[in-house]
Amino acid sequence: MDAAERRQKIRETLERADHPISATALAERLGVSRQIIVGDVALLRAAGAAIAATPRGYTLRRESHGIVRTVACRHTAEGMEAELNAMVDQGCTVLDVIVEHPIYGQLTGSLLLRSRYDVQQFIVRCQESEAAPLSLLTEGIHLHTLSCPDEGRYQSVLTGLKQLGFLLEE
Repeated sequence: MDAAERRQKIRETLERADHPISATALAERLGVSRQIIVGDVALLRAAGAAIAATPRGYTLRRESHGIVRTVACRHTAEGMEAELNAMVDQGCTVLDVIVEHPIYGQLTGSLLLRSRYDVQQFIVRCQESEAAPLSLLTEGIHLHTLSCPDEGRYQSVLTGLKQLGFLLEE
């Protein structure tokens, strides 16, 4: 299989997948190294493919149904799991996390968390890698972009975050 065929297989695999797929898993499927997959994905993105890299692997960005909203939050690293669960419990997808860095400006990390299972996997990955959340760069202040089924669910997220003391308000 040549490089173009391999990239087509990557695209097809991601189109059929209902969950993110790691570069390692793609490499095993296609009989190449993880680094080859990373390069192939970079080339696919450069050619316009809407591939997102999430903490759990690669996924194709799909059209969101419902509404997209942004919420401002503030909490310590210990509050991260409760915050994310408060969002997914209302049927919302946490698309990303955004912080304002004093040198680099806006930094965005793709999350694509849809369920408590996704949140748990994200938390485990953070613990295993000993990686600090982006919000630690900004004393806990950050934004999340959410895709929610409707305005009522979004309002329920705001209520839940306020009850937890995580909603950043004026």
